[in-house]
Amino acid sequence: MAAAGQARKLYREWCKTYGTTVASPFGELAVAPTAGQVPVLDDEQFAAVGAKFHRSVLQAAAEHYELHAVDWLCMDTPELVAALTSVPRIGPWTAAAAAADVTGDFSVYPHDDLAVRTWAAQIAPAYPWPGKKDKAFGPMWTGMAGPDSTALHTLTLSTLTWGSHAR
Repeated sequence: MAAAGQARKLYREWCKTYGTTVASPFGELAVAPTAGQVPVLDDEQFAAVGAKFHRSVLQAAAEHYELHAVDWLCMDTPELVAALTSVPRIGPWTAAAAAADVTGDFSVYPHDDLAVRTWAAQIAPAYPWPGKKDKAFGPMWTGMAGPDSTALHTLTLSTLTWGSHAR
């Protein structure tokens, strides 16, 4: 999970440097900059936090959000996924994960994601999980939750949350 760890570190630095810091019972936490703040950042500011490669996608996402947020908030989850993929450099995985986060509807989440697989295997190491490239994981995972989308949301979010705090 080195890529995920690096992404988490980059995101936290991005938020700390350009977002808003808020006090919490756990110390200061930083939230992402607003969609209005992102387009005015220059190359040097992105480079300063190690996000120069991500500049075009972050700026495109911010600009599209400013233009389409009202419409996006009225869409059902599959429609939102399709709309988000119209943003340059936003692919189906990112669009589905973002839409699931925003709507709470994890039916579109990429359940065969490596993070879900990794943390599930660590939570229940004795369970006979499919291999990392086995296509059976996604259907098995959604089947574990049954037809209730709330259960699928809880299963996936709990697993990812546990994993983000596992040390």
